[in-house]
Amino acid sequence: MSSEEGRDSQPNKADENGQKKRGRRAAKAASTEHPGYPLTAENRERRSPKPTAGQTLKSVGRKAGQFLGELNRYPHNIHPALVPGVDVDHQKIRYGVDKPMLITVGLAIIGFVVWGVLKPDQVLSVTTAALNWIMTNLGWVFNSLAIVLVIYLLVLAFTKYGRIPLGLEGDKPEYSTVSWAAMLFGAGIGIGVIFFGPYEPMTYYLSPRPGAYDPATVDAVKKAMAQSALHWGLNAWAIYGIVGLAVAYVSYRRGRVPLMSSILTPLWGGTSSSVRARVIDGLAIIATLFGTAASLGIGALQIGRGFELVTGWSPGANKLALIIIVLLTIGTIWSAISGVSRGIKRLSNINLVLALALALFFFIVGPTVFLLNVIPGVVSTYFAELPTMLAATTADSPEMNKFLSAWTTFYWAWWVSWAPFVGVFVAKISKGRTVRQFVVGVLAIPSSIIVLAFTILGGTAIYLQRTAGDIAPGNDIDKLPAPEDIFFVVLEHLPGAQFIAPIVIAMLAVFFITTSDSASIVNSQLSQRGNPHPKRWITAFWAILMAGIAAVILLMAGKTALQGLQNLITITALPFAVVLALMAIALYKEMRTDPLVIRQQFEDAALSNAVRHGIEEHGDNFELRVIESDNEYAAGHNFDSTSDELTDWYARTDADGNPIGFDYESGLYLDEDGKPLPAAQQPSLIDPETGDIVITQEALAEGIDVPEGAIIEEEDGTLSDGSNEAGQGEEHGKGKDNDTDVK
Repeated sequence: MSSEEGRDSQPNKADENGQKKRGRRAAKAASTEHPGYPLTAENRERRSPKPTAGQTLKSVGRKAGQFLGELNRYPHNIHPALVPGVDVDHQKIRYGVDKPMLITVGLAIIGFVVWGVLKPDQVLSVTTAALNWIMTNLGWVFNSLAIVLVIYLLVLAFTKYGRIPLGLEGDKPEYSTVSWAAMLFGAGIGIGVIFFGPYEPMTYYLSPRPGAYDPATVDAVKKAMAQSALHWGLNAWAIYGIVGLAVAYVSYRRGRVPLMSSILTPLWGGTSSSVRARVIDGLAIIATLFGTAASLGIGALQIGRGFELVTGWSPGANKLALIIIVLLTIGTIWSAISGVSRGIKRLSNINLVLALALALFFFIVGPTVFLLNVIPGVVSTYFAELPTMLAATTADSPEMNKFLSAWTTFYWAWWVSWAPFVGVFVAKISKGRTVRQFVVGVLAIPSSIIVLAFTILGGTAIYLQRTAGDIAPGNDIDKLPAPEDIFFVVLEHLPGAQFIAPIVIAMLAVFFITTSDSASIVNSQLSQRGNPHPKRWITAFWAILMAGIAAVILLMAGKTALQGLQNLITITALPFAVVLALMAIALYKEMRTDPLVIRQQFEDAALSNAVRHGIEEHGDNFELRVIESDNEYAAGHNFDSTSDELTDWYARTDADGNPIGFDYESGLYLDEDGKPLPAAQQPSLIDPETGDIVITQEALAEGIDVPEGAIIEEEDGTLSDGSNEAGQGEEHGKGKDNDTDVK
């Protein structure tokens, strides 16, 4: 029995649903054809339903005329307002190593590392001079970006653009809200919280922002922690958010590879292969390398200091930190080469739980009542002082210039350098959510949790200083312990410190490896044209360079590692700050032509014109009807739906960039005869994680061949082994040696 006979003789729910779907598509195909369909009687018959008894000759003639008039008017004959979106995972893309960028950026970083190892003092001198010039002349770039991006994202979220989904219309989020929130939190927690958590609020408590408040006073307690909240809160996550939103939109809504250059194509066109695109992606790699290396450098420094305090063994200076960098980088390379990333991720999840447990430990064992009283006050103070804190500029005074260079502007630059790394991660976990959900979640969830962690750690340190006074004797800022020491100094005042300290060291080591591994993967993708499964040796290459930069930071700065941080991060982040500004412009330009926005424009125009016309012609009594019209009251009277700007983006191509037939209703690519390509050539049917072929009900309705070993997606969303159904022979129209179809 043939597969066709089997399907006709043994109908089931899938058959019925398939016939309904074919009927709907055929009705549309009566007037239009896919570009891949030759205009033949056979194909027209295949795509068109038999006229029903109720159809008149007039209606048939009208549809035939429409068919001739609409032929090839739109790509795949779908109006730009009706496109459900394009998922990059469903595109035919040929990835490959971008050798020119890999070699250029790689050699530049190697040259810098060699320079830093041979002449660290010279590097420090040159970068310090460059930093001073940037802060004096271009510090406003970072400050403006941190302010404007918050406003920009909120405007997108709470206007018509907020309804745009980051994915295909109808897609549901891949993760529950709780899981998504937990992962957002995980994107921001790490080495920085442990390193700066107690140190930064204590610094502001003893040495406030110039003119803000008196040091070491009651007023200084909440305002010091509010200053920390500024640096780690909404503004920081707005910088991450713009990259995450842009990557999610262009990848899961517009179908382009997750490259920084892909986001900017609406501004100047072209592809990711152009020189301009490579420069942008190269800047993203450089920013990520230096930003992440800074975290690794301070992490190694703190691990080394903790090891010294726990064991009593000290090799001196930063030697131990350098040894730790080497050892943990070997662990990162092993992770990249051996493919144990899943195990590392599980370990990272455990680390997050431990981080929360650590904050809870400080909260319970530390000054609980004090923290309960101060936390609401810090939140209120943060919002009350936010305009004043953001209004501070380097032009206010030399003292303010010094403060902002060391803290606020430095942080904005650091977050800019982290933006490609964190943004790509946040984009991946946000597929299926709307712009509004994304913005509200990304701005509110992680910043709230991180600020809370800072308040607990910093509040504990300040409480100990106000009661015991031995953290910084005499409230002298010069006697404050080094940033890598202060966490352990505060910990020593709490019971159980001898048990907690080794756990903290282990946590920092895991944070080091996972951060280095994840950032190296992102850089590897950027240097392989967005490949979601980059070559491991390239990932290991970027991990080695990242470790080299971290070592240079320690060598050039000596005991004042923060100076090296501030210099290198601010300098390398400046070009990418400009890219972020362009990113925001490009994203807005593209969202203006989103299918959902176009439909909204039609709705507004249609309703407004209809009401006006109804009142003019009929007064109070009229009704609305949908008819074809070319007059001034038509919804799309002044709208060109065939323009390249509106249609080019969703025209599908093969891996070589050549046009190819596609059916947007089923999501399947078509051959020259208008038939679906084999399942193995359908990206939408291949699970990107496992490589399994998952046959959807829509694909079954199209009569696609079901290869051996394929998985069938049932109507209720469950998956079944297609091979089991295939073995049932003629009942399903598929024998053991006949792999043509299964229902």
